[in-house]
Amino acid sequence: MPHHVSSPARLEAFSDGVIAVIITIMVLEIKVPHENGLAGLHAILPTLGVYALSFAFTGIYWINHHHLVHRTEEADTNILYANLVFLFFLSLLPFFTSYLLEKEIDSFSVAIYAASMVITGFSFLLLRIAIGSRLKKSGAIEQEDIAAQRKHYLSLALYLVAIPLAFYHSYVALGVVAMVTIVWIYPTAAVKPHEETFSPRP
Repeated sequence: MPHHVSSPARLEAFSDGVIAVIITIMVLEIKVPHENGLAGLHAILPTLGVYALSFAFTGIYWINHHHLVHRTEEADTNILYANLVFLFFLSLLPFFTSYLLEKEIDSFSVAIYAASMVITGFSFLLLRIAIGSRLKKSGAIEQEDIAAQRKHYLSLALYLVAIPLAFYHSYVALGVVAMVTIVWIYPTAAVKPHEETFSPRP
C-alpha cells in the first residue's frame, strides 16, 4: 500500500461522528422504570451510575482525541489505521456497559468491563504513539506529550488491577476503574492554557 498523507480534519470529523453515535447508543439503554416515585428512581440508580461512568470515559477520550489530533498537521497511514482500531474498540463500550448492567454488576461482568477498558486504552495509546512518532520527526514533541503518555500507562495499570480485584469485590474494582477519570480530568483541563502552542504552524 502506498504511503498516504491526508489532513487530520477528515480523521477528526469521522471520529466525532462515531463517538456521537456511541453516546447515543448508550443513552438509549436507559429505560423508564416501572415503579413510580422515589422507588422507581432508586431502581435505575445503578443504570444511571454506570451510564455516567461510560459517558465520562467516552467524553474524556473525545477531548483527548481532539487535542492529540490537533498536534499534527498531517495524518499518515499509521495514524489512520491506529485511529480506526481505537474507534472499533471504543464502539464496543455500549455493549460492555449493557452487559455490566444486565449481569447486575457481578464479578465477571466487572472484570470484562475493566478488560474492555484495557483494550480501548491500549488502542488509544497506539494512536498516541503513532502521532508522537510523527511529532518526533518534525521536532514538535513536548514535555506535556511525555507526561500524558506516562498517565496513559498509569491508567492501563489501574484497569489491570481492577480485573482480578473484581473477583473479590466487584464494586471496589469498579471504583478503581472510575479512578481513571480522576487521573485524566486535570490534564484534560490543563490543556487549554497551552492550546496556542498546539495550534498548526503557519
